[in-house]
Amino acid sequence: MSLFEQRHSASHVLAQAVLALFPEAKLGIGPAIEEGFYYDFELPRALTPLDLQKIEKRMKNIIHEKQPFKHYDLDRAQTEKKLKEADQKFKLELVDGLNLDTYSFYENGPFVDLCRGPHVEHTGQIGIVKLLKIAGAYWKGSEKNPMLQRIYGTAFSTQEELDAHLHQLEEAQKRDHRMLGKQLDLFSISEDVGPGLILWHPKGARIRHIIESYWKDMHFDSGYELLYTPHVGRGNLWETSGHLKFYKENMFASMDIDDQHYYVRPMNCPFHILVYKNNQHSYRNLPIRYAELGTVYRFERSGVLHGLMRVRGFTQDDAHIICTPEQVESEIEKVLDICLTILRKFGFTEFKIFLSTRPEEKYVGELPQWAMAEDALKKAIESQSLPYEVDQGGGAFYGPKIDIKIKDAIGREWQCSTIQFDFNLPDRFSMSYVDSDGVKKKPIMIHRALFGSIERFFGILIEHFEGAFPLWLAPVQVKLLTVTHEVKEYTDKCAAQLRAQGFRVQIDDTSEKIGYKIRLAASEKHPYLAIIGKTEAETNTLSLRQHKVGDIGSMPIEDAIQKWKDELKFVDT
Repeated sequence: MSLFEQRHSASHVLAQAVLALFPEAKLGIGPAIEEGFYYDFELPRALTPLDLQKIEKRMKNIIHEKQPFKHYDLDRAQTEKKLKEADQKFKLELVDGLNLDTYSFYENGPFVDLCRGPHVEHTGQIGIVKLLKIAGAYWKGSEKNPMLQRIYGTAFSTQEELDAHLHQLEEAQKRDHRMLGKQLDLFSISEDVGPGLILWHPKGARIRHIIESYWKDMHFDSGYELLYTPHVGRGNLWETSGHLKFYKENMFASMDIDDQHYYVRPMNCPFHILVYKNNQHSYRNLPIRYAELGTVYRFERSGVLHGLMRVRGFTQDDAHIICTPEQVESEIEKVLDICLTILRKFGFTEFKIFLSTRPEEKYVGELPQWAMAEDALKKAIESQSLPYEVDQGGGAFYGPKIDIKIKDAIGREWQCSTIQFDFNLPDRFSMSYVDSDGVKKKPIMIHRALFGSIERFFGILIEHFEGAFPLWLAPVQVKLLTVTHEVKEYTDKCAAQLRAQGFRVQIDDTSEKIGYKIRLAASEKHPYLAIIGKTEAETNTLSLRQHKVGDIGSMPIEDAIQKWKDELKFVDT
């Protein structure tokens, strides 16, 4: 019995409880998800928190009854008859879309649902349930469809596990990057610009600059060359790549320029391939490593947009490695090494790695290629002495991959880095190199993104650090607060001295009382505050406060500079 089965079964019990309280309810879908489950309903009125309490109480009674889950199949005619009698229009629509010969049902007590399973043996095995919130959700995620009410819940085997999860949710709420982004003036999303499109404010942009500068230096040091490519391309480019055939619903509408269709790019790959193809390459030139911080645009439905985590315009830290088969193993090891080095730099030390292998059907490339690629990925993971899971058959049709999840400060896992082979695009674009025998051959191409996207990674960082960025990453490292106007000259001198040493400094020399200034600056989560009054000006010192620590005493400005340099040096080791 898995947690997935418990939660999937709990979603059925949720629907059963809702139907008991609202017999006219229309059922949408009710899957298990990573942290729990949900079910969508069309109801005669909006639900309230009191309704959630009543539904949860009814669910606990059903769980106590230990109702067995029974499975059976019906043919299409029987299925349609059953769902029409139940007056479940959304389920009928699902049947039309699936177009199967037989349909799977699960029954527990008086409740029956169209479902493939799996489930626990009886409701008593579901464990401890908790309903969390109500949200709106368009049917099938489309704004053209009815808005349903989605009830989210979770289930765990023990009360202790549930309590730990609820505590994590409380912590997550305090760390919500959308709230902190506004509070700390890092970014915004304007309806005038459009949903899913990010406006980076000065402080957020400064952090982005630090991230990108570090990323670029690491790549130059690792033998990559940087590219800059257009945000749009002609339709024939996207036809060659296959995007117009297989990905068009995720692309923005075309622009007509000089009687040609142009599309904003959903990916950077075709541009990098064209840079490669601009010259004929020998095996002696390989490997070639191209990297780009390239902004791409994808049409995400408004119902799934979520701050920085799910957007319509985002910057991929994209790279493509083009190499010979003999170079694959060492290249994958290097990619994984730079990936983990970068993630550790930002404070992530716990990883989950997944190796996704060849699908059984519908794949491109030759079997020896797949075996070679999967073996290289496996050896690279094992060279890092890291545990991993194999997702058998879970690879994309065009190649196997490694996915890396990182664990944040409160134990949440985030999908982050991907290292992906591609046996498809080299064929589509007729890529080649001249091998040592003088024969043109097709190179191996590897995609990889380490952050995933700058926007999403920044959102993860905000929540990981709760907005209190470490000294090396903070947009303002030291904020100087004046006690009186009389110390302005000394404060300006201190600021100039700190800036000359490369520190990012801000001054608050307003006429507000120092207590208010300290409270305001503390809410901005700067690593250090320096309070400057007459005593400090006369003794050439700073009175320092450290975020989450408090007063750490006075010291000469030279000693403060050395302290911060030592702190930064420690991060670099």
